[in-house]
Amino acid sequence: MPPNDMSLEAHWMPFTANRAFKAAPRLVVGAKDMHYLTDDGRKVLDGTSGLWCANAGHCRTKIVEAVKKQAETMDYAPAFQMGHPGSFRVAQRVAKMLPGDLDHVFFCNSGSEAVDTALKIALAYHRARGEGNRNVFVGRERGYHGVGFGGISVGGMPANRKMYGSMLPRVDHLPHTHNLKENAFTRGEPNWGAHLADELETRIIALHDASNIAAVIVEPMAGSAGVLIPPKGYLKRLREICDKYSLLLIFDEVITGFGRTGHAFAAETFGVTPDIITMAKGITNAMVPMGAVAVRRGIYDAVVNSAPPDTVELFHGYTYSGHPLATAAAEATLDVYEEEGLFARAREIAPYFEQAVHALREMPNVIDVRNFGMVAGIELEPRPGKPAERAFKTFLKCYEKGVLIRTTGDIIALSPPLIISKQQVDELVGVLGDALRETGRD
Repeated sequence: MPPNDMSLEAHWMPFTANRAFKAAPRLVVGAKDMHYLTDDGRKVLDGTSGLWCANAGHCRTKIVEAVKKQAETMDYAPAFQMGHPGSFRVAQRVAKMLPGDLDHVFFCNSGSEAVDTALKIALAYHRARGEGNRNVFVGRERGYHGVGFGGISVGGMPANRKMYGSMLPRVDHLPHTHNLKENAFTRGEPNWGAHLADELETRIIALHDASNIAAVIVEPMAGSAGVLIPPKGYLKRLREICDKYSLLLIFDEVITGFGRTGHAFAAETFGVTPDIITMAKGITNAMVPMGAVAVRRGIYDAVVNSAPPDTVELFHGYTYSGHPLATAAAEATLDVYEEEGLFARAREIAPYFEQAVHALREMPNVIDVRNFGMVAGIELEPRPGKPAERAFKTFLKCYEKGVLIRTTGDIIALSPPLIISKQQVDELVGVLGDALRETGRD
């Protein structure tokens, strides 16, 4: 059925103003490499890797063929008390990409599931060690950890939390690190803000006592909250405090994983090894939904080896954990990353991307530009009484001009596929600049 001939009403869309969208829909019907194809035949340059996830670009032939071949061979395999070779191969390959002794991988289907899985593993680990009283989690203001009840509990985005009442009962939050007065227009890691990590020790541990705290979870670089770059030394300080008090440190790398910061994981980029890493999105280049949780060897050993022989060690999992189509997509995706050297390519083009986006500081209403790796945030002065309106109008103008950007509040987020060329960087930033000028005249 052609898009214009179908009703849009039955679909309740996620994170979307449904009534406004259905009155003026924006439908894409195809994608290839750096572009989407709209239902009216226009090519749209993808400045956001879909939703931070198509890191190698769209409809890459090798990944498409791998999924097709797997679908013809075996569509599904039971995930409980059964296995198939693909999930073991992907786990081994991912483990080799991870820092330190993060060498065991648990599969799920999304970033939200990965976060809830990580939280449950943290509780299981402490219980296995005889410290089941450790059940307090520490998140961070403006953190985004998906939309499960665990994720929104440790997350710190008010709009995601306000409707849902009681969540996980024992959660506290570190302050966020975003401060325009100190860090506006910083290139890379800001100099100010590492001291904010000390609140973990001086306020949160002092309040709850370390003996009750299970884990601290943060995004190494916050994405959905508006590209919040960690201050120099901040993550290392968190690691030091967690080590001092035997707290687990969880990095949510659903966005930063698989090349976005110039290495496989931001943990490597920032030189800090957490105890647990969550991942999704780029693991399959978004071809098939997949998430995963990687843990240090000691965590796996504590949970598995403490259980009686021949029993299920962790009562947790999903019907589609390690789904054959997802693992086929993941294997091919990891091949593409390696064969094309996309992580190194991200490091090479990042300085050009940085120069381009910081030229936007002269545009109307821009109050900050910040960047790290292949991510940038352009923050706009909100319209009085109309938060987010200015950024969303900019989004609409860019789409009309053939460029896809993403907005979160009054912040524009850019995270293009790692295959982007310098010419396409110029196009992306040029169109965004034109849209900002036009929005400034409205």
